Amino acid sequence: MFVLRALGELLMTMGIVVLLFAAYELWGTGLVTDREQGRLVEALEQAWREPVRRPGSTEPDPVPVEAGSGVAVMRVPAFGADWSKVVVEGTGREELKKGPGRMAGTADFGAVGNTVVSGHRTTYGAPFVDLDRLVPGDAVLVETQEAILVYRMYGSEVVRPTDVAVALPVPRRPGATPTKSLLTLTTCNPKYSARERLIVYAELSETRPKQPASG
Repeated sequence: MFVLRALGELLMTMGIVVLLFAAYELWGTGLVTDREQGRLVEALEQAWREPVRRPGSTEPDPVPVEAGSGVAVMRVPAFGADWSKVVVEGTGREELKKGPGRMAGTADFGAVGNTVVSGHRTTYGAPFVDLDRLVPGDAVLVETQEAILVYRMYGSEVVRPTDVAVALPVPRRPGATPTKSLLTLTTCNPKYSARERLIVYAELSETRPKQPASG
């Protein structure tokens, strides 16, 4: 009887630990990301407001982008009026804890080629939890220092995690020369699983210049 009681208590304790871990993964990590996003917003706004310039030059110098630093602000109206995320440079584990990440080696936002952005679907704020809700024609707005870029979703597919052809300059066309500015969003699929990847494709349809930030 004593052994059975001890075993039952051990199993109950293990169950509580598992539940606490699951709760942290689903909600606790979101608090970490929210805090990081707040810091990124402040840092990005300051960088845009006070660009680095060479002595005697009126043009801002390109600033080397470090992994984990903010590079743009993404808004998706279909996700709600308040949905706004700072996109960071890099798609490593630590970078994606902060928010959606631009894959190194892919095109800059607005440039000809394919800009690939990955994000979590169920943890660390779950920025792409509703990525499957996008339909052709939906807008993805990307704010950079110079402009607001309007991409329009035109297709989606589910692929294996090893399928890297979606990140080519022209998705699915090895060796093809890009002529358009594309945006590819990726996340795990289905929810709570990493056995597949959901891919959403969008194309730049409009560029809205911004007023220069006052320094």
